[in-house]
Amino acid sequence: MEEQQSLETLKDIKRMMERSSRFISLSGLSGISAGVFALMGAWVSWPYVYGFKNLFIHPGAALHNNGTASYSAIFNTWLFWIAAATFVAALISAFIFTSIKSKRQGIPLWGPTAKRLMVQVAIPIIAGGIFLLRLIHFGTFGLIAPGCLIFYGLALVSASKYTLDEIKWLGYCELFLGIINLWFVGYGLYFWAVGFGILHIVYGWFMWWKYERNTVTDDK
Repeated sequence: MEEQQSLETLKDIKRMMERSSRFISLSGLSGISAGVFALMGAWVSWPYVYGFKNLFIHPGAALHNNGTASYSAIFNTWLFWIAAATFVAALISAFIFTSIKSKRQGIPLWGPTAKRLMVQVAIPIIAGGIFLLRLIHFGTFGLIAPGCLIFYGLALVSASKYTLDEIKWLGYCELFLGIINLWFVGYGLYFWAVGFGILHIVYGWFMWWKYERNTVTDDK
């Protein structure tokens, strides 16, 4: 009995240390929902990317003769708004599922660890976003998809020190896909769909199965 109590005490101490040093409320359902929205976004974008539908909302706006694009022209494309809607939908769903898991665990959603996690994610994402905007400005559209995957992968690897270790492997996979995509620029949408869609769904299902399945069963 004493040994059993000692083991339980050690487990409690371990849980407390993890809660204080790592953000463990990331929900696997967040990854699944983000992947589903990414696949939907890729499906809607496909005819615009491959020229079956007019890319511009107002066809009068087009690229300048020197091959550069004004930022107003970027906002005038269907792809920009499809990407924005996909990102917002994924972000909202991630917040909802993570908030539910956080309440179930009794852990504040926005604490010191979550703030450190957001900083680690934000630095590569903001830097990557500025870099990609300049690529778009100069008309280098073929590098947008691999750039998204590479900078997103770097953000996940950077954030892994403040959350569950498994997210690091998702980051490595995103990086790997982005690097390969540099040699297959004409297939960027497919790589984007695999990286942000399929990989997120597989990762989310694995995380849900490993960390949340028993919790849901206990609640029932």
